[in-house]
Amino acid sequence: MSWIAVTPFVLWAAVRASGFEPDWPWVPVVAYTPYAAGAAALGGLLALALRRPVAGGAAFWALVVLGAAVLPRALSDGNPAAGGPALRVLAANLLVGRADTAELMGLVRRLRPDVLALQEFTPDAMRRLEEAGVRAALPYAVKRAREGVGGSAVYARHPLTAGRAIALGGFGQVRAWLRHPGGARVEIVSVHPCAPKRYARQPCWQGGLDALPRGDGALRVLAGDFNATLDHLPMRELLAAGYRDAADVMGRGLTATWPQEGSRQRLPGVAIDHVLADGRMAVRDFAVLSLGRTDHRPVFAELALP
Repeated sequence: MSWIAVTPFVLWAAVRASGFEPDWPWVPVVAYTPYAAGAAALGGLLALALRRPVAGGAAFWALVVLGAAVLPRALSDGNPAAGGPALRVLAANLLVGRADTAELMGLVRRLRPDVLALQEFTPDAMRRLEEAGVRAALPYAVKRAREGVGGSAVYARHPLTAGRAIALGGFGQVRAWLRHPGGARVEIVSVHPCAPKRYARQPCWQGGLDALPRGDGALRVLAGDFNATLDHLPMRELLAAGYRDAADVMGRGLTATWPQEGSRQRLPGVAIDHVLADGRMAVRDFAVLSLGRTDHRPVFAELALP
């Protein structure tokens, strides 16, 4: 019985530590690694209670491996010496445009973001937002409104220049260059790759993450619904390419962003909405918020430019 309780999490830890990511269904399952770490601890306690020291030792090894991956997200990190102006970023998935427009505008007025990155941005959602006055607060925009889940947008307080959108599998990820009054030029990407809910969608998910820009020296912020946690290999590769996850930096990387309480989803919560900032930027604040009529919780970060 002790090995039945321990073996799944020993295998989980081995795969998670291997640097290899198997195909579906591992991709959606690995998002629950923080829960697996807790379960490994319980399995180890059961093995010890049943006087099975070998099984207990295996569970302890799994706990160490998974804990080393997960626990740093609950601890704040240091920051580079970035003394430039602030860049405040708010990102929200609108659930096929259904999210509560008045609540979203309330967040915009309260948080005063410089950038608003939106996903599942439909023509109707665009109409409602602009009728509600989003352009008064954020007068510049690069928009790709689409019916369904594939639309995205970037609204900003400062001038924007459209970049080439990433479009895979019906999902669009808008790219825009922001000219900050302090002189910096920063690329903003409204991130939304396909959700890897089934095997056929995994190449689209992988391709959408792999297509995100990196490595050419430009300042960038990637914000939105990544459909991935920090346990997914493409996310770890993005971080290794020079980004920092704002939630992780602030010690809030275990705060779930999906599914939002009250939505129809009944799965345990996971952190799949992120603000990734260029490693030269400092992270001053991060928050997971709430927004009615969507299954995702918006995320907000205050960054400091170098």
